[in-house]
Amino acid sequence: MSTVATTRLSDRVLSMEESATLRMAQLGREVKAKGHDVISLSLGEPDFDTPDHIKQAAKEALDLGLTKYTPVPGTAEIRQAISDKFKRENGLDYTPGQIVVSTGAKQSIANVCFALLNEGDEAVILAPFWVSYSAMVEVAGGKAVIVGAGIEDDYKVTPEAIAEAINERTKFILFSSPCNPTGSVYTADELAAIARMLANYPDVYVISDEIYEHINFTGKHASIGTFPEVKDRTITVNGFSKGFAMTGWRLGYLGAPQDVADACNKLQGQNTSGPNSIAQYAGAHALNSDLGPTVAMKEAFARRRELIIEGLEKIEGLKVNRPQGAFYIFPDVSAFFGKSDGETTIRNADDLAEYLLLNAYVATVTGDAFGAPTCLRISYAASEEQLRQAVDRIGEALRALK
Repeated sequence: MSTVATTRLSDRVLSMEESATLRMAQLGREVKAKGHDVISLSLGEPDFDTPDHIKQAAKEALDLGLTKYTPVPGTAEIRQAISDKFKRENGLDYTPGQIVVSTGAKQSIANVCFALLNEGDEAVILAPFWVSYSAMVEVAGGKAVIVGAGIEDDYKVTPEAIAEAINERTKFILFSSPCNPTGSVYTADELAAIARMLANYPDVYVISDEIYEHINFTGKHASIGTFPEVKDRTITVNGFSKGFAMTGWRLGYLGAPQDVADACNKLQGQNTSGPNSIAQYAGAHALNSDLGPTVAMKEAFARRRELIIEGLEKIEGLKVNRPQGAFYIFPDVSAFFGKSDGETTIRNADDLAEYLLLNAYVATVTGDAFGAPTCLRISYAASEEQLRQAVDRIGEALRALK
């Protein structure tokens, strides 16, 4: 009976991988439900509450009766606030009409994939990459072309490597900075070099995922859309989940060339329509308010970064670099492949992530899902005490592998 039901599903769904981050979070919950004290370092979610002034704005929206459908691309108020933010903070010139607000930045990226890709088109994805990028490209009919860099290069891909992957079928390049999963940040000079290279490929769009913009330890965030070579073909994606600790509010947005924005508006109108009205009101308030709580959160993450790097660097076999943004450490763990504790043999990063969950009760995510099969992603969006405990447990479990 189950076989019959399965054959009724579409090929695109059957070929789609489950999100590795969500799968590991679920496994962690299952182990915890058995009575184990699991420290979850698997999900990309700030452990801070949404700032009070944003929550108060949501209550105000309810009191004002703002509970009806909104325009598909978002209210006039939030699109103006986003346009102003792009100009003020990023030096980007997107009019309100070039902005589409969606149910999370994930939907924003999916909208662009469906708006741009025809069957067989290619998308160059800079790796390591967020787990959903390749799946969204492929479900939209495209082919994901992965171009990667290792820990020795701080996981940052060179313009030359990108150029080698571009051909007549390439529709866009897609990357995040600060990066999920590595925390790497492309500098203004590095982005300028990529933009200069792309001047040779005028038909290739750029999708720049800047959702971790405010969790940046370098001082100044740089947006590739500011460079003249790609200004008119850059789609900038951002949102409220990371910088404002608003993950559950499901609110993201993009700024795009007018034809791309119109296409995303058209697509969204046929699937979800406009996002949550109350979240939009609160989001506009967040953009127009002081960033004090966001800065305080970033400073806390900076302290945690030092704590976890210091601890992980003491564990023999781990290769650890110093990420400049987001809230992840992405160590190379290949030194443990082939080792065993007498019961479990570690063949790859998948095995190691499962081993740490079952033996150290620490949930991480395999790097294989991010296009980096020798790594693990460890989130430090947890309390300092939890991080100390997690590092101690990881160290003890890894030392048992011989």
